[in-house]
Amino acid sequence: MPLNAKATQEFVPIKEVRDGVIVLKDGELRAIVLANSVNLSLKSEDEQKATILQFQSFLNTLDFAVQISVQSRKLDIRPYLLLLEERVKVQSEPLLKLQTKEYIEFIRNFTESVSIMTKSFFVVVPYTHTILKSDSGIFKRLFKRRSREEVKVAKQEDFEEKRSQLEERVSVIQQGLNRCGIKSAQLNTEEIVEVFYKVFNPGEVEGKIKIE
Repeated sequence: MPLNAKATQEFVPIKEVRDGVIVLKDGELRAIVLANSVNLSLKSEDEQKATILQFQSFLNTLDFAVQISVQSRKLDIRPYLLLLEERVKVQSEPLLKLQTKEYIEFIRNFTESVSIMTKSFFVVVPYTHTILKSDSGIFKRLFKRRSREEVKVAKQEDFEEKRSQLEERVSVIQQGLNRCGIKSAQLNTEEIVEVFYKVFNPGEVEGKIKIE
């Protein structure tokens, strides 16, 4: 390995995921909202136009930038097949047992020949807290050196303040999506970690995150 090789983590701008919030290395915060999809093909022409105009109006009312990310993953059908196999074991009716076995075999053969994909829609909500910095040490000289505990408390209070502002933006996003007929849910820490694990491990199958 070359001596100047860097670890993968050095290229990832994330410092930590904390209380459902992504903390970047530059101090900015991000929240991720999972949104379901709306099938416009099943709507009438008037309903399609109304939905598109409502979404356009929603975007125009935002006074901050958002990022919409779409991830396509191969659907993991194995849990469903295991469930069916368990049903076969407890099925007492011979005909139903035979039909279930044939159905399992059909699903297995079909998924082996055709890749069934599932799409996840994410809205990344940012919060940037701008702090004016001075190169001179005049401000440092005006205040006494604080203890580690005081610094820790100050950082926690600063994080809570930033998170409160971020949560307000998340609320705006979810309310706007709801008016468009789109259900959404903010991801928690575990779900955020799973999303980024899938991003950096694209060969993995679909995970468990979903909108209740």
